[in-house]
Amino acid sequence: MTARALNALILSVLTLLTGCSVFRSYDSELQATNQQLSAGNVDGALVLLEQNNSSQNKDLLYYLEKGELLRAKGDLAASQKAWRNADKLIYAWEESVRLDTARYLAQFSSFLVNDKVRRYEGHDYEKVWLSTQMALNLLNLNDFEGARTEIKKTHEREALITELRDKEYLKREQEAERRGVRARFKDLRGYPLESLDAPDVLELKNSYQSAFSHYLAGFVYEALGERSLAAPGYRKAAELRPNTPLIEQNLLNLDKPEARSDESEVLIVLQNGFAPARDSIRLPLPLTISNNLVITPLSFPVIRPYTPNTPLTHVVVNGQLHPLTLLNTTTTMSRRALRDELPWILLRSSARAVTRGVAQKQLNDDNPLAGLLLGVASTVLEDADTRTWRTLADNTYVVRLRLNRGEHQISLPDIPGSTPIRLRAERGYQVITIRTIGNRVFHHATAGSTTPVTPPLAFISRQKP
Repeated sequence: MTARALNALILSVLTLLTGCSVFRSYDSELQATNQQLSAGNVDGALVLLEQNNSSQNKDLLYYLEKGELLRAKGDLAASQKAWRNADKLIYAWEESVRLDTARYLAQFSSFLVNDKVRRYEGHDYEKVWLSTQMALNLLNLNDFEGARTEIKKTHEREALITELRDKEYLKREQEAERRGVRARFKDLRGYPLESLDAPDVLELKNSYQSAFSHYLAGFVYEALGERSLAAPGYRKAAELRPNTPLIEQNLLNLDKPEARSDESEVLIVLQNGFAPARDSIRLPLPLTISNNLVITPLSFPVIRPYTPNTPLTHVVVNGQLHPLTLLNTTTTMSRRALRDELPWILLRSSARAVTRGVAQKQLNDDNPLAGLLLGVASTVLEDADTRTWRTLADNTYVVRLRLNRGEHQISLPDIPGSTPIRLRAERGYQVITIRTIGNRVFHHATAGSTTPVTPPLAFISRQKP
């Protein structure tokens, strides 16, 4: 390596040392934001989000988090606006992949310092969940046609991700061979691989296809009278979550008559808790640097579940108990995502460590002080990328009921002291979404659709401390 190249490397390291993206603790920021949301203080959570994102150039995570917070507040129009901005950023990512997949995959070699300096493009499951959440917003406003558009986008997004990941696997193998990096999972001594090899993680076909998203697609197509399209949605949901009676029954019911004019098919969607965080763990990894085996400490992300998530089991509608069906767990999807991403992370981290090790050896020979500086900088910069969509719910449950037109009362027995919710069924198909976090219940009200029995706030039902 030439002196000019070495100087450039040192300069880039020093520049990054002063960059906020490397030292920003997204986990700490969102812990504070989620604490406000857990306390029912949505406005406080929004204030924190804005304070932590003061730059004019907002990133994808900012819009993802803001959309979810505004949704909890009940401002669905503002929530959709924030999420449309997030969707534009994901669309730009999609276009870059479609136009030149090889160039996109070649970006591997440009990240020589730290994954945290990369532009955040979202994990695969987050990209798909965005369009699903946008569809839910529209369904809560009884806009089934708009929801249909978002569902179509979900299917297209899944297809693109599938094609990209197949090509990425080949690219990763080629890159590892070219760089001579042989590190494998088994080399990560002390890494909690068992959490990524858990049965529920391995049962997933991938990290981004959700049984709930496809079930929702079936429901929307059925509501629009497109039963030929509803059937594939239910079948895909059954494939992703086999042996689920609700899905199997809804598929069979497509051959039966629709609800009478005085009845309504009501889908109640309950989402609870928070998606898990990513933490950073530093482990010693054996690498060959300048023909010597060197034990190098490197940082890798690990999944840290949000432990206070309270499982939901039933809802009570008009005094009658109905079991809930779990169709999605974001914790499992995020673990599967990390399992699929880890080979790339391991390859990038190893390649960076080898590059830095070679540079430091040459610097030590030519300029010990510069070598010491690079060694200190490398240690400071060694941290895993822990960014992820934190306000997203963890579990998604559903219950589908055929109710007479008119008013009905919904209670949540798993949330003691929560305020009952009134539902007014007046359409052939309706969707109501409820979000619970600890003992807090968030739901929105649309004209003639849902209203709280005793609304202390327009859109938030709270348990008193």
